[in-house]
Amino acid sequence: MNGETMGMPVGQVNAILDDELVMRIGIPHRGGRLAFHAFAQDYPAMVSANAFWNPTKREFVMPVATDLTEMDFALDSAGFSAMTLWQRKGRQAGIAGVYPWTLEQYLEFANQCGARWHAVPDFCCEPQIASNREEVDYRVNATATMLESALRLTYEWQNKLARSMTAREVANMIKPVVPVLQGWDRDSYLRSLDLTMQVWERWQPWLAPPALIGVGSVCRRSLNHPTHGLYAILSGLEGRLPKGVRTHLFGVKGSCLAELKMMDWIASADSMAYDFGARVKARESGVSNTIKHRSSEMSRWMSAASARLRPAAGDQFRLSLTH
Repeated sequence: MNGETMGMPVGQVNAILDDELVMRIGIPHRGGRLAFHAFAQDYPAMVSANAFWNPTKREFVMPVATDLTEMDFALDSAGFSAMTLWQRKGRQAGIAGVYPWTLEQYLEFANQCGARWHAVPDFCCEPQIASNREEVDYRVNATATMLESALRLTYEWQNKLARSMTAREVANMIKPVVPVLQGWDRDSYLRSLDLTMQVWERWQPWLAPPALIGVGSVCRRSLNHPTHGLYAILSGLEGRLPKGVRTHLFGVKGSCLAELKMMDWIASADSMAYDFGARVKARESGVSNTIKHRSSEMSRWMSAASARLRPAAGDQFRLSLTH
């Protein structure tokens, strides 16, 4: 063991981040030609846990061969997919009767699949799922409770491993989750942040302060609404995030990237917009939505996103308001 002692790691970081804003392209599959195209183009990716779930076997399945293992990809907990499945089919066998998998199954897979980081299972707040304030509040509370459960389980697993492994080996095998903020308007997101930090701080110094926190439920909203628009939410979070914390935005419109690049506390974002656009264009043109067509739309979307993220004359990078 090279002189290292057995024991629990301390000060663990939940994500290793790049300095620049990273745009992750959504991959709806666990492999195949669409993933190969992203790999060939060297695109960072976001993959939903749902892509790996086998409902017949009731377990996660990682392909023996997939280009994802050679890529920089992060793992989304598939909260929106789980909620829509629950709405359509009723109570599920997993987390809170909403997810089809248990927390243990998800965290075990997340730590074995090779993802750069993995998001905590959350409870999304889009209007078609949470139609009033009480439902939003419930999902904000449930998301914080899920973070507590995930950290408690991670601690238990690490504590068992620490009996026969060094702290470094333990930390490399089981990594802490990336918390996710939920809500619909600015105030509910700020309450979610407060709850998240209350949970996280109870687990320090076993954990370092979170390097990365996700911001969920942002893809189906306007940009400029004064209370629940994306910019209103980000403006509220900007002054409340603890010093050094950066964020990942789950599902963003490409049109906002020129603004987001000037917020240095946003580490990354992801989008599946190219795939929706591919379906629309194929239908309007009367052609098949082939993998070749979808791959072409992926490249077109990422090229436009890269152009928006490049420095441009007149950019005014905002001073951080975090404290």
